[in-house]
Amino acid sequence: MNQLLMDGRALEGIVSSIIRQSTLRVAYSRIDWERMYRIADYHKVANIVYLGILGNSDAVPERWRARFFERYQESLLYGEHYQESVREVLMWLDARGISCTILTSEVMREFYQIPEAADTDPLCLYMDAKSYELVRGYLIDLGYEVDEVYEEAGEHFSRKSGLSVALYYKLPFRTGKYARGMQKLLESACVRESYKYIRAFSAENEFVYRMASSVYRYVTDELTLREVLELQIYHKILRDNIRMDVIQRRLAEFGIEGLAEKLLRIAYMWFADRNDTYYDGIPENTSEYDILEERLITRGMISHETDGQALELAKLIQKETDKEKRAEWFQQWKTRIRKRWENIRKMLRWVFPDYRYMVSIYAVLEKIPVLLPVFWIVRDIRLLGRLLKK
Repeated sequence: MNQLLMDGRALEGIVSSIIRQSTLRVAYSRIDWERMYRIADYHKVANIVYLGILGNSDAVPERWRARFFERYQESLLYGEHYQESVREVLMWLDARGISCTILTSEVMREFYQIPEAADTDPLCLYMDAKSYELVRGYLIDLGYEVDEVYEEAGEHFSRKSGLSVALYYKLPFRTGKYARGMQKLLESACVRESYKYIRAFSAENEFVYRMASSVYRYVTDELTLREVLELQIYHKILRDNIRMDVIQRRLAEFGIEGLAEKLLRIAYMWFADRNDTYYDGIPENTSEYDILEERLITRGMISHETDGQALELAKLIQKETDKEKRAEWFQQWKTRIRKRWENIRKMLRWVFPDYRYMVSIYAVLEKIPVLLPVFWIVRDIRLLGRLLKK
């Protein structure tokens, strides 16, 4: 477990040194590069790590150096066609009158000071279920393949050497507060300039979405270093144009304003330039941030959570999860009962055929219908006799 924590801290150190363009002394020769690659790939920062090992490539085995380079090259190629591919998809949607909302701005790549450090971020779109099926078919026709399914929410599509697209017909957040907060955000989206049906959030509301999503993913142990990095980059670029007091009030509606502030501060502690004084000084209670750091970089394998909002959100998520499981069990139970009843009905129809069928066998029933029960018994005895003779 300590090794996992050490690997996570080493990864965070390499990434932060590249983003800050500062010098970092790392014992590259002591790193298990297979494990480091897997951790970096999970956190979607393998291309950044490649930039960090360029001057120390002799300490990295050829196999893993090549794997890091693959991720770096993918990011470069992705950036070359990204904007063109985004326009292609959005124009197709708009031309067909398909209303959708862009969840996270596709211009995020332009905010990186080092362009090759950007990730292969997908174009994230939300739309109603009917439009979803149409767009899904369109993407498949274009050669996209589903490589991830968001359970009862949507799918992630990718195409070799092309754009990746995350489609949602339901945002993947449980709890009533999140449902209400996200609905409010979606209703606030405005039609983007030069389009008729494509909507996007304002800078403030997109930041609220990013923060709420990051907090939720932190609590479910899915938050990546890349997402934390992009929180800091997005906030730094736009903080002079957004009102943090308004954002705090919006996050309070989700019940996460305090935890969101901690995550943003962690992002600045890790990735901000040393001369950036947005968060000046050391936090009063550093142990809270140590707990948050450990949980984040170990994907929840080390967790001593003490934050009240994190614990409350986890409780609400578990409550909804249990509720869904009970509903699923009840539905399965109903299905089993229905199948058993259908089998019983089939058996009864075989043992007691309808009147017309019996008339075709016993013509006398047409004159004396009241004898139907008698001839049911006669027929069943005959059939039973045949079975016993076999």
